[in-house]
Amino acid sequence: MDNIYIEYTFEVTPKEPTTEILIAELGSLGFESFVENDNGVIAYIQKEEWNKDILNDVFVLNSEEFSIDYKHKEIEQTNWNEEWEKNFNPIQVDDLVSIRAPFHENPNLPYDIVIEPKMSFGTGHHETTHMMVQHLINLDVEGKKVLDMGCGTGILAIFAEMKGAQPIDAIDIDAWCYENSLENVERNNCKHISVYEGDASLLKGKKYDVIIANINRNILLNDMETYTSCLTEKGVLLLSGFYSEDIPVIDSEVSKYSLTLKDTIKRNNWVALQYQK
Repeated sequence: MDNIYIEYTFEVTPKEPTTEILIAELGSLGFESFVENDNGVIAYIQKEEWNKDILNDVFVLNSEEFSIDYKHKEIEQTNWNEEWEKNFNPIQVDDLVSIRAPFHENPNLPYDIVIEPKMSFGTGHHETTHMMVQHLINLDVEGKKVLDMGCGTGILAIFAEMKGAQPIDAIDIDAWCYENSLENVERNNCKHISVYEGDASLLKGKKYDVIIANINRNILLNDMETYTSCLTEKGVLLLSGFYSEDIPVIDSEVSKYSLTLKDTIKRNNWVALQYQK
């Protein structure tokens, strides 16, 4: 494919929660992928979806509460591999799990997940992915039916299969994430993962023993009733993609559906919560 993309580089102050709000707003305008860094975020949109006035109505850019500087340039999609190779660092979790690209050295840990993020890199943060992997390390998922909602690159679904879960559904609304998850599932020789493109409407009538949802706060709140209705008795719900200060509103929503908070992991102000039905 030779699609042309417009790349925006945003420098954001304060970084939290401004970046989260900015990503949500840009996503609604057609931006397809985001790479967070120490200064803010880099965002990508196909040129055919772009116009010079696209940012005029973005709330955070017009608010005196936030300071955001940005610039943009045109790039060829074929340059993307160079971009994510520069930005994608391998992850190691508790000396048990490695998450790396093919060009990274294999650290020979018990679990080795190899992914090529491409345009879906940045849809999940390193902190949240790291914490969700930690939760899965401590969970017995052998033979359990698992949902990875907002699967991004498919990392968490792949790790669940490596730990013995089956069958597994991996769902993402983003077409790039859907395609990339399919590639990564095949790359890791997974046999029990089905990947779907869509949203929570795909879950009607489904039941899962474990639901993983690493998505932003507003989507979690909007879809919480659906997630909880899909959980089996004693089922486990893993949530991440939000900050420590969001815990009260998340917990208040989850508690409506008779789930109990069992474990909390925090990392650089990001959190991952484990609930049980």
